[in-house]
Amino acid sequence: MTLRPAQGERNTARSITIAILAMGGEGGGVLADWLVDLAEHNGFVAQTTSVPGVAQRTGATIYYLEMFPAAAVPEGAQPVMALSPVPGEVDIVIASELMEAGRALQRGLVTANRTTFIASSHRVYSMTERTAMGDGRVDSEKLIEGGRAAALRFISADFNQLAERSGSPIGPALYGALAASGALPFSREQFEETVRRAGVGVDASLRAFAAGFDAAASEAAPIVPPTPLPAVGPRLAALAQCIQRGFPRAAHATLLAGIARLADYQDLAYAQEYLERLQPLLGVPPELLDETARHLALWMSYEDTIRVADLKTRRSRFDRVGGEVRLAADQQLDINEFMHPRLEEIADTLPAGVGRWLLATRWARACIEPFTRKGRVIRTSSIRGYLLLYAIASLRGMRRKSLRYQVEHQRMAQWLATILALAPANPGLALEVARAQRLIKGYGDTHERGWRNYQRLVAALPGLQQSQTGPQQFRDLSQAALSDDTGQALDRLLAAGAV
Repeated sequence: MTLRPAQGERNTARSITIAILAMGGEGGGVLADWLVDLAEHNGFVAQTTSVPGVAQRTGATIYYLEMFPAAAVPEGAQPVMALSPVPGEVDIVIASELMEAGRALQRGLVTANRTTFIASSHRVYSMTERTAMGDGRVDSEKLIEGGRAAALRFISADFNQLAERSGSPIGPALYGALAASGALPFSREQFEETVRRAGVGVDASLRAFAAGFDAAASEAAPIVPPTPLPAVGPRLAALAQCIQRGFPRAAHATLLAGIARLADYQDLAYAQEYLERLQPLLGVPPELLDETARHLALWMSYEDTIRVADLKTRRSRFDRVGGEVRLAADQQLDINEFMHPRLEEIADTLPAGVGRWLLATRWARACIEPFTRKGRVIRTSSIRGYLLLYAIASLRGMRRKSLRYQVEHQRMAQWLATILALAPANPGLALEVARAQRLIKGYGDTHERGWRNYQRLVAALPGLQQSQTGPQQFRDLSQAALSDDTGQALDRLLAAGAV
């Protein structure tokens, strides 16, 4: 029955409208249920609906609620409420993650004259961002700026981190932020009573609620705290001192992260080699040194079978996966890994001479290739599967003698030589060459394709060195190579005479 005001009267009451954008497992449904319970126990009529989305990350869902004051409903009548949010007509929007906040903005759910916008500032990257050949991440700062500009009031903090510290999903922390916002006509105690009435995970939920409440109530708290210099520990203290004494301060954060990564990847001597490779660049502009240091650390920690096996057998990985699935003490966790090494990856792991012989010898290839045509599943949570990968990881001491090591380090030397040659006369072009290392990553077909595209870009350098637009042209070529894995975009740009 449609609610109408009595004759001669004007009913000014209206629904409070709330949209919650969350992903699977984040407690969006529980948050919606709490809000319905909160409304119904405090003088409101409430309704909630949900619209599941397709599998983006873990599956996004929009929960929509309306609350109408029960006192404004004539006897025998029922308010008519919408089943989904209408752009421009939403009072409160809650986003469990920054990309979900972007989706709310894109849908027009946030308006500057009406909407209180609450968003967690952490990121769960979409498949498009994860599979991009380059850095496909959406700029988080732009999303935050967009939220601040679009909303009547914008509240943002890393509510996911606050929830994790409390041993809770993110939902209760967002619930606390909503309570602190004052956008609903209920007290903090009324919010908390709803959690207690639910009777599930009450203590952890109330801790997360309090953390979210305090974060939202503190107007002085920065959205993104400043990032301190990485702590490297006593094992790398001597190298850290070398960085502080011998390298410009602007590059310290990158260099400290680099030596930590490479010592973990190989050993202390490898981290020392990293700094030695960068010594000739001390006279170049700070940005060029910093970018070269960052990409060199990534290249020197290239992914080979030894690295993959090492990462998959670490205790920290089992602990992380157990935490993600909330493994109980009386539960057993099984982890199945899909592995599909090709003959080339096997040869890369062998000593250089043996690896080259295997690749060049037809009968040897014919003996091994049938075993590499299909992938296999290895259960690293079993003794047999774990020991198999642990044995491969233990080959780290032999890595310097491997074929892959020799090939990669020869290519790194050529890349650094190109940067050094360009830096005096054309530092902008040298900077783009340093950044072009993004093309060279992974292993197998991905790695081969990236290296092939990088070579095509380097071949174009002679025609760019004398041009004022050379750096921009090289950047465009690099972006074209990163934009798709078929190489067609790069082909079109080269064919169009970009160089």
